Amino acid sequence: MENRILYLECASGISGDMVTGAMLDLGADREAMERALASLPLSGYRTEIGRVKKAGLDACDFRVILDEAHENHDHDMEYLHGTGGEPAPEGGHPGDHTHHEHHAHHAHHEHRGLPEIMDILKSADLSPSARRLAEQTFLILAEAEAAAHGVPRDQVHFHEVGAVDSIVDIVAAAVCIDSLQIEDVVIGPLREGHGTVRCQHGILPVPVPAVTNIVSAYDLPVEPVDVEGELVTPTGAALAAAMRTRGALPARYRIRRVGMGAGKRTYSRPSLLRAMILAEETSAENASRDTIVKLETNVDDCTGETLGYAMEQLFAAGARDAFFTPIYMKKNRPAWQITVICREDERMALEEILFRETSTIGIRRVQMERSVMDRMIMPWESSLGKIDVKLCRRDGILRAYPEYESLRLLCAKTGLPYPEVSRRVVEELGNELVEQNIVAEAPAHDE
Repeated sequence: MENRILYLECASGISGDMVTGAMLDLGADREAMERALASLPLSGYRTEIGRVKKAGLDACDFRVILDEAHENHDHDMEYLHGTGGEPAPEGGHPGDHTHHEHHAHHAHHEHRGLPEIMDILKSADLSPSARRLAEQTFLILAEAEAAAHGVPRDQVHFHEVGAVDSIVDIVAAAVCIDSLQIEDVVIGPLREGHGTVRCQHGILPVPVPAVTNIVSAYDLPVEPVDVEGELVTPTGAALAAAMRTRGALPARYRIRRVGMGAGKRTYSRPSLLRAMILAEETSAENASRDTIVKLETNVDDCTGETLGYAMEQLFAAGARDAFFTPIYMKKNRPAWQITVICREDERMALEEILFRETSTIGIRRVQMERSVMDRMIMPWESSLGKIDVKLCRRDGILRAYPEYESLRLLCAKTGLPYPEVSRRVVEELGNELVEQNIVAEAPAHDE
């Protein structure tokens, strides 16, 4: 099965509605998106999905339309140079949109904080991965806004970000991305303009503070272009930071699908986001490479019970590995270094656990490449009962490992000690692999 890579070419910046439009154009599950939006405890808006032309190119246009005429969709900033209002969409066709409406009281006037937004996401009909992406996006936005305004993250009360249309944009994008079953995401340089924009707090420079905080914290590449205006919105930057798993395109790839998402603003260049699904062409060497993130932090004032509980939470949240190393800190204080190995898309959730469950005040991180064997879990019937076996292959090498949990259950079932169960299972497994000509000889057993 080929590795599916999503590539976002941000030649005209990025925003939440542009991402959703591009994903729908790639073939994302529209029904799943509409079910998710209908499950949100929000009202006072409707969505439209249609086609527009920009610079002669056909693109998908996703719109969130609020009930009040004065509440326009350009929620991140009102418009350029503090003029207010929204220009007419370039090349739009008013008659070719389909409608998905949500009626009730006008909740979009509320200024929501991060806890309220997280409650909204928890109540929505989302898959675990779509919910995780939406939550990560809002966490990134909250951190950026908190840094900009000098307040704790949970005390940030959003207007632009917390508005109904922003929540809808982010949930719609998360569901669409999840439905495409993407394995990796590459984000091209974020092209950004210059000048000023008007927001709730006044006139701000481009890029706005929330965007500069996000691209700085998540090392997103930015490329200035000679366009007067804001091309990268806070929502777009946060989605890019939450989605990205790779820093560059593969050396060779094939383009499987292309999608175009339309923006709402008219600049000297068309407001378009091009998305591509790529199939990576890999050599045997590249196929065995993987990218992980290593998190590290030092603590000298945590009890053993605290550390043990934190490790349980880290593994439950998806850490690939976690361990403690005894160290000495300043003034020869005995301490522990906590190390966590994870994928990039799991990093933020695991950092949250470290901040919440330990006394750390800072976490180091580094992205690393590793060479790995192909792995799969195979059910297998031993003389003592059924177990799961991990098979690992690479360049003609094969290794088989009975899973610990399976051996533990066999011990409970048979009443035999663990060393005896392990020895018998490993011996039987090795003999069967030899009989099937999978390996040349049975694997040695480590006592």
